[in-house]
Amino acid sequence: MTRVIATSILLLSLGACKNSKPQQNQDPRINQLFSQMDSNNDGLLSKSEVKGPIQNDFAKIDTDNDGFISKEELAKAPKPQGNRGGRPQGPPRG
Repeated sequence: MTRVIATSILLLSLGACKNSKPQQNQDPRINQLFSQMDSNNDGLLSKSEVKGPIQNDFAKIDTDNDGFISKEELAKAPKPQGNRGGRPQGPPRG
């Protein structure tokens, strides 16, 4: 009986260590997007939860075609092109 309890504790602690591992290179913007859009808090974005460019490119971002976008898929997605009101693109005029 002691061996069963010790094995259970070991397995539970290994599982806890695996889940507590920090995700490397996690972009804070991705976490912010998920906190805004993931209305059911399941850690995935469905097409009905997303808006804007993510919704328009949903099929491209959902690389495993499971109908959901994970944080990993969003991190690997191509970044939108274009000017966002920052510096003008192209050579300086002068």
